[in-house]
Amino acid sequence: MRDLSAAHVEAFLEMMSAERGAAINTLEAYRRDLDDASSVLKADGATLARANSENIRAVIGDLAARGFSPASQARRLSALRQFYKFLHAEGLRGDDPTGVVESPRKRRSLPKILSVDDVTRLLTQAGTDIAEARTEAEALQRIRFRALLELLYASGMRVSELVGLPFRVLAEGGRFLVIRGKGSKERMVPMSRPARAALDAWVAKIGEVAEESGFLFPASSNNGHLSRQVFARELKEVAARAGLPSAKVSPHVLRHAFASHLLAGGADLRAVQELLGHTDISTTQIYTHVLDERLKQLVAEHHPLAKHPKNRD
Repeated sequence: MRDLSAAHVEAFLEMMSAERGAAINTLEAYRRDLDDASSVLKADGATLARANSENIRAVIGDLAARGFSPASQARRLSALRQFYKFLHAEGLRGDDPTGVVESPRKRRSLPKILSVDDVTRLLTQAGTDIAEARTEAEALQRIRFRALLELLYASGMRVSELVGLPFRVLAEGGRFLVIRGKGSKERMVPMSRPARAALDAWVAKIGEVAEESGFLFPASSNNGHLSRQVFARELKEVAARAGLPSAKVSPHVLRHAFASHLLAGGADLRAVQELLGHTDISTTQIYTHVLDERLKQLVAEHHPLAKHPKNRD
């Protein structure tokens, strides 16, 4: 009997794109996960289209044997669940082989956090770099970087949302940014004055080119805008000049900083959820655990009785 697995995968990805607005990166991740699972199943004499529960357990077991973390195993199982849920809904299968497969237990790690002082050092360094630029091209690149950095810390955007901002992204007289996130859902986030000033400085230099391209940060790439990799590399370079460990700094860590600093300042968890574009508040709640750890550390270091032998537990 002919194996229709490849055709089913293409139909699934088409559905994810057309009906759920999945981003290109998301679709590529699904494709990689399903292709890898298909390879494991083929070696076992099975196919993706006709796999049973034991086959799926074997796929997850193979990941564990290859050293994949429980989080990676759980993500792979999630991709398979979505795929078989689609096949069932389309009448291509009468069952879901993932239904009785338990998800690998994973320890939810706390996100890396930059302190307010760390972020201030980054922002200060970005300004210094502009003043010390040796050429006009270098100055332009550094003005762009400062705008990206200010926008990211002021809004908590995902890096893919940041680099792909359309040229006409401002709303309400420039007081808000309109961000198109996962699933093409739009949200509005307020603009800080420093972020607006940095953005104005960038647009003053590149306005006509950006407007013509349709992107706030245009580039000669396939998609027409700056890549995530370029910004991430520039961020690590600035972090190093600011005296911060480059391994500690990434665009996603700045998104974490935005959320944790807001909560530390007394922001409502639901408001932070909306600003980050999280569908489920449980995703946002990880930042409350970060604050819990910091509060424990604060008490341990500064409370007069914290170091008393009877209070060490």
